[in-house]
Amino acid sequence: MNRYWSALVHDLVPYVPGEQPKLDNLIKLNTNENPYGPSLRALEAIRNATGDSLRLYPDPESDALKAVLAQRFGVEPKQVFVGNGSDEVLAHAFMALLKHDRALWFPDITYSFYPTYCGLYGIEHKLIPLDDNFAVRADDYLPRADERAGAIIFANPNAPTGSPLPLGEVERIVAGNPDAVVLVDEAYVDFGGESATTLVNKYPNLLVVHTFSKSRSLAGLRVGYAIGDAGLIEALERVKNSFNSYPLDRLAQAAAVASVEDDAHFRNSCAKVVATREALVTHLHALGFEVLPSAANFIFARHAVRSGAELAKALRERSIIVRHFSKPRIENFLRISIGTDAQSAALVQALVDILGQETA
Repeated sequence: MNRYWSALVHDLVPYVPGEQPKLDNLIKLNTNENPYGPSLRALEAIRNATGDSLRLYPDPESDALKAVLAQRFGVEPKQVFVGNGSDEVLAHAFMALLKHDRALWFPDITYSFYPTYCGLYGIEHKLIPLDDNFAVRADDYLPRADERAGAIIFANPNAPTGSPLPLGEVERIVAGNPDAVVLVDEAYVDFGGESATTLVNKYPNLLVVHTFSKSRSLAGLRVGYAIGDAGLIEALERVKNSFNSYPLDRLAQAAAVASVEDDAHFRNSCAKVVATREALVTHLHALGFEVLPSAANFIFARHAVRSGAELAKALRERSIIVRHFSKPRIENFLRISIGTDAQSAALVQALVDILGQETA
């Protein structure tokens, strides 16, 4: 505490990101980074952008990136917003679109940045419990006679569970709340989910947020974007230009454009992650784990006997880091990012050693 802090800072509970340890020979499966590198075309675009032009400010509107994203998703450039990673896009959306007199609704187990943003911006919120299978229920987000949401946000696939909500159920939520913005955070959708971007031209209250950090292996550049009705995008632009009118630098814009254009690399990388995920799930089942259905580049698993904290500690002692959340309902789960096949095999062998079982 410091006497110069504002009252707001005193009350904030900051988001805690996954650990970025500086250790050698580490198998890092805790922050959902893609194990495969970015497109070679993206790397070449970065090299080509590192010249005398760096003395100049970047395009404040990121027009080239908006154009390629609009073409990919079948929308107009005015329906695309970009920012420094999806976290910045979400931050602007919380201020521009999700702060109303009525409470913002989101799941009780989800991306833990959501309540942090609510604290930062003074947004009243209501936690909607996941069902007994840790899934979002569309019916829970529909207006009731005595209550309706000021706005709604949920991740799909959800985080940290990885569980996907079918597109038809997403549409039920959007269509059932015509007077409220529904933001669908699709950071992991490219690994097996159904994207709601196909619905944005049908529903003016729908905003879909994506990131280049996961499926496009550009977490180090910080690029995110939103697709939605032009009216929603205008609100985001107004907030952005009242905060930072040059959010994406020249290197990030160049690499992001090249990444979108290299569709073959994108699809191949996602397919390899999905194949490794499915094989890992099979191994974990054989070792006595319950694994929630996942359409993400991670899985959420708990052992029938051993606690999550115990397993996370034992894995760390073997130089394998996974994510453990000491929170009600999920304290015995581990969130395990999908690595390479070799990293997955090392994880399975470590668990075999810890559990005292033979490899299945």
